[in-house]
Amino acid sequence: MEDKIQLFEGQQVRHEWDAESEEWYFSVVDVVMVLTDQPDGLKARKYWNKLKQRLKDEGNETVTNCHQLKLQARDGKMRLTDVVTTEQLLRLIQSIPSKKAEPFKLWLAQVGSERLDETVDPELSIDRAIQNYRRLGYSENWINQRIKSIEVRKALTDEWDKAGVQRGQEYAMLTDLMSCTWSGMNTREYKQYKGLKKEGLRDNMTNTELVLNMLAEVAATDISAVRCPDGFDESAEVSHEGATVAKVAREQIEKSTGKSAVSSLNARDLPGRLDSGRDVIMLESEGASNDDEQ
Repeated sequence: MEDKIQLFEGQQVRHEWDAESEEWYFSVVDVVMVLTDQPDGLKARKYWNKLKQRLKDEGNETVTNCHQLKLQARDGKMRLTDVVTTEQLLRLIQSIPSKKAEPFKLWLAQVGSERLDETVDPELSIDRAIQNYRRLGYSENWINQRIKSIEVRKALTDEWDKAGVQRGQEYAMLTDLMSCTWSGMNTREYKQYKGLKKEGLRDNMTNTELVLNMLAEVAATDISAVRCPDGFDESAEVSHEGATVAKVAREQIEKSTGKSAVSSLNARDLPGRLDSGRDVIMLESEGASNDDEQ
């Protein structure tokens, strides 16, 4: 099986990026037209209405609880259209009998099997990440730094867990605090600066950025181990102090080099990467989880 699944190549599927939710939204009718080889938009809409009712009757709310966005119709007017997220899109693909959908179903089964294997042997996830990074064209030096950064992040989140910091929003708040302190931007601003959407921020950092980010997290981890903070507020003080260490290092690097240590370059701009400018929507197994940004 190919490492990348190409979706809707050469065929128009309207899609919109929502910066607030950081989600891609895809037109359901357009997806149905592609998968059913139905050129008539009205018939595709009727097909979707019947499918949606069947899924509702089956108690499936994953796809049927879809949003509506105003997208440009063929007549040029903006009309409300049912749209789905990437997760909902994958579920929709599974619900439509189509030869075109079969590669996606096989891919989903493969990914699911890999994830189950990784719950038994977590080391497999690291091996998979390394192979994916190599496939995507990253240098061995960068890959080594990235894998190390995962280990460093894990040590920090272990300290947060000990302090009673809640996973999810509180993790994200501390991550933003540290990012703002050493880089001057929170996670969302940093991603926008690099021109990213769903891509992982750390997967698009230069070696220097990765090292500075790791320094912030290592320092925060060491300080936390000594201070033993209790709760979010005390952990925030420790996180800020650790990130300040990286801020000082960043300022010294910039003073010595005369250029910013925070780069607008993303993975597409780094040496050794293949051109990714084709107008193709793709789904692929990611190198490492974006959980380290939450």
